[in-house]
Amino acid sequence: MDNHTLIAVASIVTAGFTTAIGCMMPAIGEGKAVATALTSLAQQPDASATITRTLFVGLAMIESTAIYCFVVSMILIFANPFWNHAIAGAAQAAGVGK
Repeated sequence: MDNHTLIAVASIVTAGFTTAIGCMMPAIGEGKAVATALTSLAQQPDASATITRTLFVGLAMIESTAIYCFVVSMILIFANPFWNHAIAGAAQAAGVGK
């Protein structure tokens, strides 16, 4: 396996791990946040406005982490600066550029 293929494989695998973990962990955090908010609402119904407002701000912050992970994975796949180098090397190895 040459360096160009290694760069391509590493970019794709890293993008996959970034998307997988970046989606799973915020989803777990959001689930725990909603469960805790519902428990708090059941115990303190008078504080529902404060709890709900704080919950939505917290969920937005958690979701932004998942969005950042998605953006990083898209950059790794579509806007990776090493891709042009890898494609040029692959074309040269295949004899297309001769």
